[in-house]
Amino acid sequence: MSDEKMMENEEVSAVLGEELDLKVTHTYDDSDIQVLDGLEAVRKRPGMYIGTTASKGLHHLVWEIVDNGIDEAMAGYATTVTITVDKDNIITVEDDGRGMPTGINEKTQKSTIETIFTVLHAGGKFGGGAYKVSGGLHGVGASVVNALSEWMEVSVYHEGKEYFIRFENGGHPVSELIEKADCDPDKHGSKIKFKADPLIFTETTVYDHDVLRDRIRQLAFLNKGIRLIFIDERAEEESKQRYEYMFEGGLKEYVKYLNRHRTVVNPDIIYSEGHEKGIQVEVAVQYNDGYNANVYTFCNNINTVEGGTHEEGFRLALNRVINKYARENNFLKEKDDNLTTDDCKEGITAVISVKHPDPQYEGQTKTKLGNSEVRKIVSDIFGTQLERFLMENPDQAKVIMEKATLASQARMAAKKARELTRRKNPLEISSLPGKLSDCSSKDASICEIYIVEGDSAGGSAKNGRDSHYQAILPLRGKILNVEKARQHRIFENAEIRSMITAFGCGILEEIDVSKLRYNKIVIMTDADVDGAHIRILLLTFFYRYLRPIIETGHVYIAQPPLYKIQKGNTVRYAYTEGQFEKIRAEMGDRLSIQRYKGLGEMDAEQLWETTMDPKNRTLVRINIDDAELADEYFSIMMGDEVEPRKNFIIENGEFAEVDR
Repeated sequence: MSDEKMMENEEVSAVLGEELDLKVTHTYDDSDIQVLDGLEAVRKRPGMYIGTTASKGLHHLVWEIVDNGIDEAMAGYATTVTITVDKDNIITVEDDGRGMPTGINEKTQKSTIETIFTVLHAGGKFGGGAYKVSGGLHGVGASVVNALSEWMEVSVYHEGKEYFIRFENGGHPVSELIEKADCDPDKHGSKIKFKADPLIFTETTVYDHDVLRDRIRQLAFLNKGIRLIFIDERAEEESKQRYEYMFEGGLKEYVKYLNRHRTVVNPDIIYSEGHEKGIQVEVAVQYNDGYNANVYTFCNNINTVEGGTHEEGFRLALNRVINKYARENNFLKEKDDNLTTDDCKEGITAVISVKHPDPQYEGQTKTKLGNSEVRKIVSDIFGTQLERFLMENPDQAKVIMEKATLASQARMAAKKARELTRRKNPLEISSLPGKLSDCSSKDASICEIYIVEGDSAGGSAKNGRDSHYQAILPLRGKILNVEKARQHRIFENAEIRSMITAFGCGILEEIDVSKLRYNKIVIMTDADVDGAHIRILLLTFFYRYLRPIIETGHVYIAQPPLYKIQKGNTVRYAYTEGQFEKIRAEMGDRLSIQRYKGLGEMDAEQLWETTMDPKNRTLVRINIDDAELADEYFSIMMGDEVEPRKNFIIENGEFAEVDR
């Protein structure tokens, strides 16, 4: 049994009443208190420092070192940072900055380089004046990467000398810093080479080419004028081996890139930059003819996915300036209500980047900026530039105003339709959708809802489920493609209304995940083209209107079998074509084979046994690792533009999986 299934079974056993004995019988005394020296704490609890030891944590090692090179460039001392991954998945990061100091650190009495890589919270980012702005202000980056590496080598070049030190076995220096050789007097900078420790990263030590490339490109957008080079020596195709990024236009080029698959409304990107009180602000904005707002925020190159005060300042300025312009130019009449911020944001693509000498984040994950002074600074700088743009470009301003006022009209229509999705009380069963076969338990932590296509599959699922904690909601046909529709049409759609009402947590800005009536929302569709289409329509709706339930891990896809293989009284199920061939070879001749074209072909017992029983089922949890990439794919695959979708299919057809 897989770890995923074991974990799921343990979870279900616990919630269905089987007690797990968590009592500790061991005595608790002075000998139980552990003091971890040096980098031992990092290896003992790596998740505290890099979040996870899965693939995301592995890539985090690279960003910690790259951030140091970027910081050197932001300080004005480096122009190029080169990131190389070789055939053995060894990472090398080299910059042409000043090079780390090579003398003896007064406090540790070790070389400064050894101190940087072996002592937590040791670095040049704590007010010593070496850096005005930095992404890695905790000073744990280099030492944490060292601690979690099988080995690391550090070379520093300056004043015609090359200095070298090697660390092994979780960050222990092999020897002291040595002066290795003379080098070109003009060569300067630092080079860090490391191999992630497979004892820590047990899931994988293989870096994802696309993840590395996309983040490096993003860093180049965020730091205009800095050259970032990515070399992947593992790539078989020459065209994928080396990428060089440098964008003099900064965020203007970033927004142009983000909108490349969309039809833009204002051809000229609204751009503003400025600084106040040592805080640098850069904002770029462009509208497209879509209905979704895509706003990306960064502080010191860190993607603040939860926004914060810089986004609040942006919204204040956007609302203030557009309403002022709309009234002064008769797009709004005296009797009309003001446009809301959502009206002003419809179809917007915006990137907000601030560089702050002392950023304060809410929580440990650096996902929400909390500095209150940033709000007014961003509002003032962006508001001034936006006002100037509208005055100097009346034709583009007119299109933007018309889009915002039309969004306002649609919002009012949507408000009426939206009321139909609300229930007075989460416990009022009578207000739940009539076709919902709800579970008897009211404990949301154990409850699951299966969204199935059609009454036939719904009937089998209803009869086969465990009604104590499993609910069934059948859908009739394909739901509306929300990527192409305004809100009032979406809220008028009966299938979408049923889901919103059944989930009970609200939508969009009103969503409250704590009110979600089910811990798992499971999409269970046929294993064919139509089933795949329904899945993507549902995921598009969840992503655009219920995104927090994906981000908190509540959305799953069920994996029904493709084949039933029987020989005598022996019955086995195959979930992929490859698995089918393997089972057929193992079972020999005279087999009875049934190819399931849909869930409705399975009786209740078979559906429970293969797809719904926590002891046997396989569920795929949906997550969002890269919001920018997710938004791009939803726009390409579900939007109005045909050409980008056609090109995407042509370019990626070779990667399509035949096995399902």
